[in-house]
Amino acid sequence: MSTDLAVRTSGLGKSFRDFTAVGAIDLEIAAGSVFALLGPNGAGKTTTVRMLATLLRPDRGNAEVFGFDVVREATAVRSMIGLTGQYASVDETLTAAENLRLFGRLLGLSRRDAALRSAELLEEFELTAAARRSVSTFSGGMRRRLDLAATLITVPPLIFLDEPTTGLDPHTRDRMWGIVRGLVERGATVLLTTQYLEEADALADRIAVIDRGGLVAEGTAGELKSSVGEQVLRLDIPDRVDLRRAEALIVDLTGDVPTGSATGTLTVALRETAVGAEIVAACRAAGIELRGFAVERPDLNEVFLALTGRVGDRVEVS
Repeated sequence: MSTDLAVRTSGLGKSFRDFTAVGAIDLEIAAGSVFALLGPNGAGKTTTVRMLATLLRPDRGNAEVFGFDVVREATAVRSMIGLTGQYASVDETLTAAENLRLFGRLLGLSRRDAALRSAELLEEFELTAAARRSVSTFSGGMRRRLDLAATLITVPPLIFLDEPTTGLDPHTRDRMWGIVRGLVERGATVLLTTQYLEEADALADRIAVIDRGGLVAEGTAGELKSSVGEQVLRLDIPDRVDLRRAEALIVDLTGDVPTGSATGTLTVALRETAVGAEIVAACRAAGIELRGFAVERPDLNEVFLALTGRVGDRVEVS
């Protein structure tokens, strides 16, 4: 078993009749890291995960998990992975404790060990008080935590998390983030898809941006931000007419179209800091009212927009 790479793909692709869900994806994911897949709705991230998890057979290319081919050696791959999908896989007619004991038994634990592991996970995921309640009475956040707990009955070397915090309240989300970090500290590799740019920024060692079935960028959060520019200028303009005038002025000065007109805050990447001062001075000379302005490092929103042409502090995942 390769110890340096958890996942390697080459030209990995999948089509459904005339629709290409994933074109040709090349990935290398280091063992012991958190790797995030970002992309708009329909980009192909979940399809990619399902191929890596042996749930879909690729149409082209190949993929390996710890050196094992996902098609020819699917049984070996399945023994090394855990998957939490977008929808809970637990049985709503059972209690939380019964669900975890059932998963433990299915994974080969003795009755006693399954019960012990169930109790440990219920405590770790703050579900002990609800251990004897039917899952049908659980909130969405509680079901999400129970679903992840079921994935971790045994901690596999590679864990796929498909939108692990969607719909969770801030406290539960932060708790889940801590659990993900703890998994990596224990030696696991985590591949997650997320609809939150903030989540990828906070958790991932490397991020891949996928759009229309293809990989459009990959790197650390810092590398991706630098690809947009070392700095961006943000202009807060309350008047809609002034906003349009400022857009035209920025295009004339820089040749670039600013983003964010729908929110009233224009953002433009700066090749040089001095250009930001020129834009502000030109706006004032033109009588454009600025409620505020700042020169900052770009965030993943700017990266995502620059790469895909789509906006959003929340990116829809598919």
